[in-house]
Amino acid sequence: MYGGDEVSAIVIDVGSYSCKAGYAGDDTPKAVFPSVVGAIEQTGDTDDSKPEKEGDSASDSKNGAKPMDVDKAKTKRKLYVGQELEFRRDHMDVISPMKDGTVTDWDIVDNIWNHAFRRLLINPEEHPMLIAEPSTNTAQQREKAAELMFESYKVPALFLAKNAVLTSFASGRATSLVVDSGGGSTVVSAVHDGFVLQKSVATSPVGGEFLTDCMMKSLESKGVVIRPRYSFKKKEISPGEYKIVDLDLPNTTESYRLYCMRAIASDIKESVCRVPDTAFDEVAYANVPTTSYELPDGQTIEVGADRFKIPDILFNPSLSQTIPGVDGFADSNAVRGLPRMVIDSVNRCDVDIRKELFSNILLSGGSSSILQLKERLEKEVLEESPQAARVKVMASGNSVERRFSVWIGGSILASLGSFQQMWFSKAEYEEHGVSYIQRKCP
Repeated sequence: MYGGDEVSAIVIDVGSYSCKAGYAGDDTPKAVFPSVVGAIEQTGDTDDSKPEKEGDSASDSKNGAKPMDVDKAKTKRKLYVGQELEFRRDHMDVISPMKDGTVTDWDIVDNIWNHAFRRLLINPEEHPMLIAEPSTNTAQQREKAAELMFESYKVPALFLAKNAVLTSFASGRATSLVVDSGGGSTVVSAVHDGFVLQKSVATSPVGGEFLTDCMMKSLESKGVVIRPRYSFKKKEISPGEYKIVDLDLPNTTESYRLYCMRAIASDIKESVCRVPDTAFDEVAYANVPTTSYELPDGQTIEVGADRFKIPDILFNPSLSQTIPGVDGFADSNAVRGLPRMVIDSVNRCDVDIRKELFSNILLSGGSSSILQLKERLEKEVLEESPQAARVKVMASGNSVERRFSVWIGGSILASLGSFQQMWFSKAEYEEHGVSYIQRKCP
């Protein structure tokens, strides 16, 4: 047991799109930054990065956080995290540590955690850590996270909490069906009395990033050219009139170019898209009114049927196959729409709690903020559910709360006085080993 309630716990949620970190008890996370990093392969000890800011090394040693490129000698790559990713650098690739919501590169996650501690200006040795994890996390992944936290950062205590449980707590419920549509994937999980029912977990590779790719490919197929912000500059030729001058940057990597283009396509998606009231039909939506969007280089585009087609992929993933250039799924039959995932997830649960799950469907994640998603999901689940079921889909009216629902749930949980005895302490780690985390954090 860890009696560490005299200092604030730190809550960290590394998603496939962004990392959220902050103090337990706060309403929103203090640090939010992309969970992808820039990487430049090193050819020795040369360092073409910008010079270290004055006082950086001193603050690192004081805070107990490691220097950013601590593993450079081992991995031969220099990583740029957070705001450092916004600056274009020659030969810099953009790498994500996640695939389908699961961590695949722990070196990058280590650097992301380290950056979060630097942003919060804390010494990790002084604060217990609550880490949010996917409902699909394996025992090996959990043990690796615990080992990194205790060995690298010397944290006094740790707790691993499932995303779905934290979302449920954020809405004040112990039992619910959580539909978490994030950047990399969509996961539907049943939570009963504060525990995820593992047999109920349904996943789909269709997330915000996939929808963004579909939007980008669809616009490109219609002849729209999305220029990344770094690739041009505006030159004033007369008062109020500007000319676009393309910059020649041959050493820019393809992954960085795509990353910058996706950022623009994502903003288009968030600005103009809404879920159609009924299943998308190409003929019915052919003459739908268009919406204007101004690109960074000044050109204005008109978005028509795509406004409705792209979000409808969440309900009918096979629609993505009609967009030129979009890669198909490995097993397209296994990829289900949201209503089907909800029904399947509930049907895998005990008959006694199905009614309660149908009436407590919670929407969370960045992609759940698309307009009309709640109403359409409720309508389609109601059509497919048993007649006796009372279907109720709930989502916070505040899009910030939907995006940060996992982190907010962690903030509430870690600040409860009754939770303090739940921590997996450093003493228990040293006595029982890393596998003990499976008992402490079920």
